[in-house]
Amino acid sequence: MTEQLLTPVVFLDFDGTISRRDAIDAILEEYANPQWLAIEEEWRLGRIGSRQCLSAQMQLVRATQSELDALLDTIEVDEGFPVLLETCEAHQATAHIISDGFDYCIRRILARRGRPSAAHCLDRMRICSSHLEPLGAKGGPSVWRVEFPFFPQPCAHGCATCKPAVMQWLNRAGAPTVFVGDGLSDRYAALHADLVFAKQSLATYCREQRIAYLAYDNLGEVAARLDDILRAGALDRAEEVTTIAT
Repeated sequence: MTEQLLTPVVFLDFDGTISRRDAIDAILEEYANPQWLAIEEEWRLGRIGSRQCLSAQMQLVRATQSELDALLDTIEVDEGFPVLLETCEAHQATAHIISDGFDYCIRRILARRGRPSAAHCLDRMRICSSHLEPLGAKGGPSVWRVEFPFFPQPCAHGCATCKPAVMQWLNRAGAPTVFVGDGLSDRYAALHADLVFAKQSLATYCREQRIAYLAYDNLGEVAARLDDILRAGALDRAEEVTTIAT
């Protein structure tokens, strides 16, 4: 009897991966007290987790909801994102967004984009991220409340969103997993994926830690390479996945 192969699950970071600019950095650069940079350095040095980092940084932000929306509306999405979603759809592969970033930003940015077929795929996606909402009178300066629903109990690394735990939660059948990311906040997800697409600081981390990955510049490249891999059935043969050249 032939064993039925599970279709892969694709996990995507958002800021700097789907979006061309990191939305959180854009907000902090425009509307936060410069003290946010010192907090960022503490995170980069590993002294605090991203959950503590984001909580402290967003307390320094003073912006109205209209100001934040206007800023988010300037952030573009990688043109290959709809193509990647269509590729996943063609192979019956589920795709999800897992991000330390904020749901408010992600949904605002994605609401402006997408072809009809990509919009259909978006309806099937889960967005697992940090939560952001404004507190205060509408039209006036807002204090922005931050919450971390994935998961309320922080992980050992203090991540804003525990990506490995979310990956396991959304892939209970144990299907092959693909992760696409770009930053240091993606490093734990890369350790738990069968196939990693990486650029920028995540690619550097993968090289330093000898984690096999495929380099990319845009999501159109990811879509084309993933299509080739899935057509060849390489993700169903673990010994081949682990030897893919960078």
